[in-house]
Amino acid sequence: MPLWPPSIIGRDRIYVTIYRNKLRHNRRSIRLKGYDYSQAGAYFITICTQNRECLFGDVTDGRMVANDVGRMIERWWGKLSNKFSFAKNDEYMVMPNHFHGIVIIVGADLCVCPDPRCAQCEPGAHTGAPLPAIVQWFKTMTTNEYICCVKRHGWQPFAGRLWQRNYYEHIIRDDDELNRAREYITNNPAQWELDRENPDYR
Repeated sequence: MPLWPPSIIGRDRIYVTIYRNKLRHNRRSIRLKGYDYSQAGAYFITICTQNRECLFGDVTDGRMVANDVGRMIERWWGKLSNKFSFAKNDEYMVMPNHFHGIVIIVGADLCVCPDPRCAQCEPGAHTGAPLPAIVQWFKTMTTNEYICCVKRHGWQPFAGRLWQRNYYEHIIRDDDELNRAREYITNNPAQWELDRENPDYR
């Protein structure tokens, strides 16, 4: 998905191509076999709607304009750290039919929060839950609210499921890669016309 602005592409085209191809490779492999996704680190995730249906808003003049659904997606992303005290949400972008986000796991044991009086843990929150559990929670919460709003506010119904069954992830190895991922996400709307997730892409 080409997300860099033209100035960066022109200056560093070879590197951008390599990085983009690496992300596409990770999309094909989906999960890295044997990797512990509960360990501390940063993860770049992409979640797409079922059938790439554009439900979250539109890109206008290179800027993402989220609708009510898109703003709901943003709100649940903002609650991630309340549910999982060991995880921090970093840069993100809601796009018309997909979501990019960086999750930083600061590290903890795999167990249910032992003290229900703990202010940092919601009831049933898992301390150190692996990345797939975080993504599943995000998908579940956003899907449940969407269904409620279809009934209450007449939101456009989705066919079958809101999100694709799986998601894409990229393990961020160092600070330079983290900064590149942030830039990749931030500039996603400016490159929407060239984005393979765009239904109008040719």
